[in-house]
Amino acid sequence: MPNPQSGPGDHYFSARPDSPSAPTTVELVLPEGIVLTLTTDRGVFSADAVDAGTRVLLGEAPSLGGSRNVADLGCGYGPIAVTMALRADPGTTVWAIDVNARARQLCELNARAAGVGEHVRVVAPEDVPADLVLDQIWSNPPIRIGKANLHDMLTTWLDRLAPDGSASLVVHKHLGSDSLARWLSAEGWATERSASRAGYRVLTVATRPGEGGS
Repeated sequence: MPNPQSGPGDHYFSARPDSPSAPTTVELVLPEGIVLTLTTDRGVFSADAVDAGTRVLLGEAPSLGGSRNVADLGCGYGPIAVTMALRADPGTTVWAIDVNARARQLCELNARAAGVGEHVRVVAPEDVPADLVLDQIWSNPPIRIGKANLHDMLTTWLDRLAPDGSASLVVHKHLGSDSLARWLSAEGWATERSASRAGYRVLTVATRPGEGGS
């Protein structure tokens, strides 16, 4: 939703937020006891505190194992992308993807501050290589862009999953997690609710049969 400190018509999914920059910091305590101090700003998602759904996802997401390429879809200022990089093997590349230029700048800053800048590639969606195949996607997706846009976005990125890849999506039940799970299943992605906490559902989504990058 729009940041309450943003300018008129300024949304976290705006490509270039209108609101004046006013950086601040928030803390993220990971389940493994790591404490991250993240720089945030006006015009990005959940600037005042790490979103509760993101925290649920980071507590429930699967191991990254030997993944080569993983993605944080809608990275914002980077709590998920930075966590992925901290948890992944040194050879893993984390693709932090967002339409919001200010969010991308913050994500780069926070990755460097956490010591994982060399493992995090922060990009706009159109700058992702066309042949990139993803082993895992973690995302707190931008539900408020509207159902049609959300479905188009998810179709685009889920179809980049490797044949044995998976995605972990966190959505609040009051924002349509159950209907999203039904839509994903109807579209051919095996989808299950792998966790449920504080009203949030973590949906685990597998590659569609016959799909997947190569």
